[in-house]
Parts: sequence; C-alpha cells; structure tokens
Amino acid sequence: MKYSISTLNFFARECLSAMESFVAQWVNDSDRTPQVREKVYLVGGGPGDPDLLTVKALKLLQKAEVVLYDALISPEILNLVNPKALLVSVGKRANNHSKKQHEINQLLVKYGKQKRGVVRLKGGDPFIYGRGGEELQALIAAGIDFEVVPGITAASGCASYAGIPLTHREHSQTVMFVTAQCKNSQENIDWTSIARQNQTVVVYMGLLKNDVLAQQLIAYGRCPNTPVAIIENGTTRAQRVITGTLGCLTEMVEEQQVISPALMIIGEVVALAHQLDWYPNNQLIQHMSKMKPVYKLREAV
Repeated sequence: MKYSISTLNFFARECLSAMESFVAQWVNDSDRTPQVREKVYLVGGGPGDPDLLTVKALKLLQKAEVVLYDALISPEILNLVNPKALLVSVGKRANNHSKKQHEINQLLVKYGKQKRGVVRLKGGDPFIYGRGGEELQALIAAGIDFEVVPGITAASGCASYAGIPLTHREHSQTVMFVTAQCKNSQENIDWTSIARQNQTVVVYMGLLKNDVLAQQLIAYGRCPNTPVAIIENGTTRAQRVITGTLGCLTEMVEEQQVISPALMIIGEVVALAHQLDWYPNNQLIQHMSKMKPVYKLREAV
C-alpha cells in the first residue's frame, strides 16, 4: 500500500503531537515538588553537612515563606532557603535559649494561622531529642495542619563521618540513644540499662555533664577502659574526633577544649575509628591520659 507525501506528513504531525502530549503529562505526573501551602512543615535539617539534607527538605526550604530555625542550623543550609522567606531564629543551645519552648510553640501557631508556608527547621531529626512532638501537640491544639519530614540524626551522621559503626557483630549488638538534658531529676535515669556490656551508647547534649556520665557508668559496671569518642562539629569541615577511654572522659573534654555541638559515643566500636577513618576533613585525635584516675564501683544492693 502506498501513501502520498501529504498523508505521511499528516501521520508524522499526529505522532509528534501525541508524543508531546505524553511527555507533558509525564512531566506533570513526575513533578513531586511540595506545594508549601497552609500548613507547618516540621523538617529535619540533618547533622550539619548541607549535602545530607533530604531532597524533600531542600524543596520545601526553596519554597518556604517563613522558616523558624534552630541555632545549630549552619549558614550553608540557610543559604539554600528561599531568599524571599522570612527567617526567624529561635536559638536553642545548651543553657542559652533565645526562645523558650512555649515561645517557639506560640510562634509556630502564629505563623501557621496566617496560612503561610511555614517550615520549622531543626538540626538532625525532629523526633530524636528535638522536641518535635511537643511542637506538633501545640499545632494540634490550635487546629493547624502539619507534616513531618525526617532528617539524618546526629548519632547516625556523625558516627558515619567519624568512621564509627554503631553496631558490629563482633563488638555491639545494641545501640542506645540517651540525653544528658532531662526535664526531671537524674534520679529517673536507668543507669543499669545504660551501663550494659556489648552495647553502644550515644549521648546527645552531654558535654556539660560528662563527669557525672563517666562516674555513673563506671559505678554501674562499665569498664573504665571502654573506648569513647567525642565528635565535635560532626559532618562539617571543622569536625574533630577525640578518642580515649571512659575513665578519662572529663580529662579529654578539658584538655582538648571541646566545645558544643559535640556528640559522645561509648563502646567497643569506637576502637574502629582509626581503621575506618575516611572523611577528608576529619581531625582524628588519640587522647593520651596523663593521670591515673581512681574509681569507686557502686555497692551491690
């Protein structure tokens, strides 16, 4: 069967038109850029390195109209925010909060009620020692819609950049996250569970209470020679990793002049840090103790 040139041209135009329609529809269906409208987005900003932001977090920041951010959010991440957005610093560092938690809750409700695209940007993951649950409860009470965008928590990100696997078949089968910043008295802390052997313990916000931490863990049975790492400014270009032992933790903090933000990892897996060191910007320091500490084990009851 033969076709004229005009017929062939007609078929070609129809095919091209159908292809263009298909591509346009595919692009529309594939565009998953979040539309930041009439809700508050609780977004995890990760441990520090901007490259560790999730794709969804980045898209939301680029479209946000209001961003309430913590003090631990780096300038590099803030530079990724929509330049037209209103940036509101709500602080939150140990013993130096520019805004108290109830004031932050009030700000979230205030901006949420204005029907603007609001991002509450937190370091790490908002549901791991980030008080994300408390802030969402305030939004629920005010009848404001919300969405949670998880982030890489400091324990995972900092440990990975320090070359410390949190679990290892030969060293640790359990990981425990703890914080030294408790709302109530330390009497509520289950030191027996924290001091278990063959367990990795990651301590958030523990720098100011390092002496109590070491004393209690040893008193409840953890060996003073247990490897310890302090990770300062984890996943950033200023990262330092100081390794030593639990018995010399306070000495490490003082002699190395460790500053916040800092994360502590306790357990045999820390001994792998020197072998698995991979991060080019990492300053890995092996602390050598100058004194022999004296410990007192907790009396059996």
